Amino acid sequence: MTSPLTSADPDPRPQPPERPLPSDCCDSGCPVCVHDLYAEALEGYAKALAAWKLRHPDDNG
Repeated sequence: MTSPLTSADPDPRPQPPERPLPSDCCDSGCPVCVHDLYAEALEGYAKALAAWKLRHPDDNG
């Protein structure tokens, strides 16, 4: 069971980025699409989570 996040937690578990809604993409071939931004955010989240898990080996459940 996970504990609720509190403002007193000095190193909270990273939260995944919010997935864009289908309506967030205009399908007009933008140079930087919301899906590109989401993919970048997801990569950053994965790295941050891996680093957090190394710092919190007992909370990896």
